[in-house]
Amino acid sequence: MMTNNGAIENLPPQSPLTPVKLTSQDTFQFRCHQDIACFNQCCKHIDLTLTPYDIWRLQKRLGLSSADFLAQHTVPFELDAQEMPGIKLKTRGNTTECPFLTEAGCGVYADRPTSCRYYALGLMSMKAKDAKTDEDLYFVVKEDHCLGHYEAQEQTIGEYVKAQGLEEYNGADRAWRQVVLKKRSSGPTIGKPSTRSYQLFFLASYNLDGFREFVSTEGFNDVYELEEDIQQSLQNDDMYLMQFAFRLLKQVLYGEMTIPLRADAEERRIQRRRELAALKGEPEFEDRGYDEPIEW
Repeated sequence: MMTNNGAIENLPPQSPLTPVKLTSQDTFQFRCHQDIACFNQCCKHIDLTLTPYDIWRLQKRLGLSSADFLAQHTVPFELDAQEMPGIKLKTRGNTTECPFLTEAGCGVYADRPTSCRYYALGLMSMKAKDAKTDEDLYFVVKEDHCLGHYEAQEQTIGEYVKAQGLEEYNGADRAWRQVVLKKRSSGPTIGKPSTRSYQLFFLASYNLDGFREFVSTEGFNDVYELEEDIQQSLQNDDMYLMQFAFRLLKQVLYGEMTIPLRADAEERRIQRRRELAALKGEPEFEDRGYDEPIEW
């Protein structure tokens, strides 16, 4: 719980989180470098949630497809009590170590995940009830092993964020964070999304190669009316594809309509279901109406 002066109440007794919210203009003291006595200690005890852009950067770094990266380097978990799917980085063997840790430091430093870049800060996105957009707030994380807080370097949080290359990461993931934030803030008011919606969330969030195949299917293009230049961008531009995926999530989960539907989308959908039912030898498909954004 957060108080009016920015402090957080009801933290666990041993929480490393300093209970004061900060903005990008606030300063904090911290520096990490190879000569510090605790170097690499934080990387030996990780619990890293990966964002869509984290996954894309790492899979490109390793030369893997989305599916192969997910299979080899991640484990699934639930982002909330309603089982919204999340992804964490798989640790090394039976340890809690980062799989990319070397004696010289991070083996993928230029493409390290968002959480690594923020350390020793925590990020919380919040949206006031009547606000048009979300706000980023920060918290200092002080773990017992970390000596970086005693280094004589002070900077604003904004300066630290820029120095860590986080502006690019935050920009790429912002629309996705808004999807997750809206789900969390709405709670039971929107109900638990369907299994199909969660499948789409996983595909659009974490498996960009699979999502590219999905938007090129006949079924998808029977429903959504996309200009040829947009279709080409979806096939050739990963960042365009990623942002399109987040727009689709907002449309499917929350009805924020930014992707045009074909005028005959409903008829096409019904006809396609009838054809599939016939192929499977099932009873003739009976349409019971469709009052929600189109799901997959």
